[in-house]
Amino acid sequence: MKAKLLSLSLVLCCGLASVSQAQTTITVAAGNNPADPVINKYIYSHFAEHLGRGIYGGFYVGDTSKIPNTNGVRNDVIAALKKMKIPSLRWPGGCFADTYHWKDGIGPKDKRPAIVNKWWGNAIEDNSFGTHDFLNMCELLGADPYMAGNVGSGSVQELADWVQYTTSDNKNPMSDLRRANGREKPWNVKFWGVGNEAWGCGGNMTPEYYVNEFRKYSTFMGNGNIFRVASGANVADYHWTETLMKGIPKGLIEGIALHSYSFVEWDKKGPATGFSEEQYFRTMKSALFMDSLIINHSKIMDKYDPNKKIALVVDEWGGWYDVEPNTNPGFLFQQNSMRDAMIAGATLNIFNNHADRVRMANLAQCINVLQSVILTDKDKMILTPTYHVMEMYNVHQDATLLPLTIKSDDYTFGTGKLPAISASASRDKNGVIHISLVNIDPNHVQKLALNLSGEKFKGVTGRVLASAKVGDYNSFAQPEKVKPEVFKGASVKGEVINISMPTASVVVLTLN
Repeated sequence: MKAKLLSLSLVLCCGLASVSQAQTTITVAAGNNPADPVINKYIYSHFAEHLGRGIYGGFYVGDTSKIPNTNGVRNDVIAALKKMKIPSLRWPGGCFADTYHWKDGIGPKDKRPAIVNKWWGNAIEDNSFGTHDFLNMCELLGADPYMAGNVGSGSVQELADWVQYTTSDNKNPMSDLRRANGREKPWNVKFWGVGNEAWGCGGNMTPEYYVNEFRKYSTFMGNGNIFRVASGANVADYHWTETLMKGIPKGLIEGIALHSYSFVEWDKKGPATGFSEEQYFRTMKSALFMDSLIINHSKIMDKYDPNKKIALVVDEWGGWYDVEPNTNPGFLFQQNSMRDAMIAGATLNIFNNHADRVRMANLAQCINVLQSVILTDKDKMILTPTYHVMEMYNVHQDATLLPLTIKSDDYTFGTGKLPAISASASRDKNGVIHISLVNIDPNHVQKLALNLSGEKFKGVTGRVLASAKVGDYNSFAQPEKVKPEVFKGASVKGEVINISMPTASVVVLTLN
C-alpha cells in the first residue's frame, strides 16, 4: 500500500522570542467522513472597487502604457494572481457599485461619459475600464466574475439588462448591443450582488424595505444559472439577517452577504505600520470576532434553511487602518505587514471551519486599497505578506474539510487574552491532507503536538514566511523583506508531529 502524502499548511507568527510554558495540542479527524463539507474555492476570492488606485494604476494601465500589458491590464499582475489561484473577483464595488451605471462603461472609450466618484475622493472616473474590460480580464485570470449590481441609484430594468447583456446568447436588444460592441458570445457570469451595503452607502435602507427591493430585483434578473447575493448584515446586525431569511423566498436567493473589518476602533484605526502591541492585540481581537459572527448569523440562517442551501458570503473582510501619510484619505491606500498575514491566516481558518455555510469570501481589496495582496508604483509591483498567505493556503481550495479540536495556549496582553493558535485541515481530491495553523502571539514561540489520529509519517519538509517583527512589511525599496523560505521546525514521531511555531511567520509543511 502506497504511503500517503500529507501537505500541511501552517500559519504562524515568527521571530526571536521566549517559548510558551504550555503546549498546544491539536487532534485532526483524518478519516473519510461523507458528511464533511467541501471548502469552496470561492472562500479565497478577492475584491476590486473603483477606489483610489485599485483599478487605474493597479489592474489597468491602458493599452498604450509602456508597462507590459494585455489589453491594458498589467501582465505582472495577471501572472501573480494566477499563481495565487484567484478563484473569483468582485467588481465594481463596494459603495461605488450603487452609483455605477454600466452602460456608461461600454462602447468606444472616447465616447464614454466621465463622472465624479462621490464616495472615494471625488476622483474623476472616465469609465475607460468597463464591463468588457473587467470580464475579459477575468478570462485572462481564469477567475469567475462577481458583479455588484446598482440597487441604490439604479433601476430593475438596468440590472436586468446587465444580466442579459453579459449572459444571454439569444437574439435580443442587449445581446445585439454586446455584439455591436465586439463580443459575439456571452461571458460566464454566475455571481451577482443585488446591491451593496443597503443599510449604509447603498441607500440607508431598513432591512424590511430592502427585502422587498431584493425580491423585485431578483425576480426580473431571472433564476437560470445565476447566483444572487443579497446585501447582508453589517457585522453583528442579526436582525438584518433574520429579516432577510424570513422575508425572501428561497427560490429568489442563493446567498447572503456579511461585511466585517478588523481595526482598533472605527474612528481610531491606527497606522498600518509602526503600531503598538496594544493596537496589534485589539486588531487581532477584532479579527477573531469573525468566528462568533459566523456562528451567530449561521444559527439564524439554520432556522429558515436547515439544509444550508443558502450560502453566507463574506464579501468584504480584512484589516482597515489609517491611510499612508501624504496620500489621499479617500483612496484608502495602506501598507501591509505581518500583522495582516496573521489576520489573513486566522480568518481563512475560520472560514474553512465553517465551510458548511460560508461558501464565498472576498478580501478587501486586491490592489493598492486596504488589505491588498499587491501594491504598485508606476512600473513597480510588490507582493505583500497577505499575498503569500493566500498563495500558501490555496491548497485548501475545493478540498474536504477535516474536523479538528484545539487546546491552545493563550496570547495575553495586559488583562486580555486570546487563543494563540488557530487551525484548519482538509483532504484534497488526491488524498493529500493540508493543515493550516496560526500563532498570533508576537512574543512567544509556541510548541505544538499535532495528532493525526492513526496516520504515521516518515519525514517533513516545508516553507516559512517569517520576519523579526510583526510590523515588518515589503516596500518598494525592500520588496522581498518578507517572503517564504525553507522551514525546518517540524518533526515526526509516530502518529504525532511536533512543531515549534515561531512568532510572526507563515509555514507550509509537506509530510511523507
